[in-house]
Amino acid sequence: MFSKFKQIFAKRNKPLRKRILFTLICLSIFIIGTNIKVPGTVSKDSGLDFLELLNVIGGGALKRSSIFALGVMPYISASIVVQLLQMDIFPYFSDLAKEGYNGRRKLNRITRYLGILVALIQGFALSLTILGTGASAFEYIRVSIIMAAGTAFLLWLGDQITQKGIGNGLSLIIMSGIVVSFPYMVTEAFKTFVLGNENLFIGIVTFTVYILVYLLIVAGVVFISESERRIPIQYANKTTSSYGAKQTYIPFKVNAASVIPVIFASAVMTIPQMLTYFITNEKFLKIVGKYTNYNNTWGLVIYLVLIVIFSYVYTIIQFKPEEIAKNLQQNGGYIPGVRPGEETKKYITSVLLKITTFGTLFLVVIAALPILFQKFSNVGNTSISLGGTSLIIIVGVALETFKQIESVVDQKEYKGRF
Repeated sequence: MFSKFKQIFAKRNKPLRKRILFTLICLSIFIIGTNIKVPGTVSKDSGLDFLELLNVIGGGALKRSSIFALGVMPYISASIVVQLLQMDIFPYFSDLAKEGYNGRRKLNRITRYLGILVALIQGFALSLTILGTGASAFEYIRVSIIMAAGTAFLLWLGDQITQKGIGNGLSLIIMSGIVVSFPYMVTEAFKTFVLGNENLFIGIVTFTVYILVYLLIVAGVVFISESERRIPIQYANKTTSSYGAKQTYIPFKVNAASVIPVIFASAVMTIPQMLTYFITNEKFLKIVGKYTNYNNTWGLVIYLVLIVIFSYVYTIIQFKPEEIAKNLQQNGGYIPGVRPGEETKKYITSVLLKITTFGTLFLVVIAALPILFQKFSNVGNTSISLGGTSLIIIVGVALETFKQIESVVDQKEYKGRF
């Protein structure tokens, strides 16, 4: 790993260094933007509750009422919806998914337009939270448009990083927003556990344990992110014993859905709470407070159940066992010991469900950890948390980015030999 890092500074890798520098400049623009407030608004020091995940992913932009308060989450929500629509719910979307490059371009364009629409709706809901109920209609619309424009700018910035930088533009923007909040979180933890404790020794021990637990979570996230189940594939016209032949397999990640189920479950939980700004019925407010508040038992249970459901659904949507079985049969491939066609589909589905169970249990623990930590640790500062969800994003993006840089370095080294 360190040898690859040193090779980045080699003379032949000057174009790669320019791409890395361009990426850092773009991410710096994003970080600066998170500190620019929407005119006429004030920062929210507390009361984010169910929006805390959105605030962390956006680098604290939501708490500052920044122009980038929504981040790229509206686009992610839109992309999940579009993926769900491709499940033969609407033939138009499923047909586009089968059209190859042109179909993907159209789907990407639809996703972006839908993302901006979602940003306008979320921006309006946030304007009610930020401005209260005493502002004029013009003020609500103005704040909504500015926040939606911030999301549109971030989508453009992400495209620039993907095309001219080191790739994964939107993912890097999300990761940088989380990373930039880490120093503040560690500082607050030190103040709370050490400086705020009457017994200095106990405070130091508590802070040390807190850091060690965080490192253990990182190690667990890396292990799960890299774990995969490989299904061997054999082709009728090839044998593994042939000269130079390599074993072909289909890799299935243990946590194939990554952090998407957590984000989607959080989005679903926010809908009733957003409606409380429009529906002031006392009975409705009590129901929402009981079943959507993570600090209540029922709210936590519903949140975790949603994560489980979305984890299975998203994994099946992403891999599509029926299509995999069909493609294998058309190309003369088969799984040793399993008949092509329907049996292959059932076998792949069975494997996916089994490994998804482990991945889902991991997600549930990671999602519940910060909530339980806040509930039982008696830490009043919400900035101090064991946010495993954030770590999943950071580790996943970091590993993918490193692999891309590594492939570029290897390609340059390979060409340099000839």
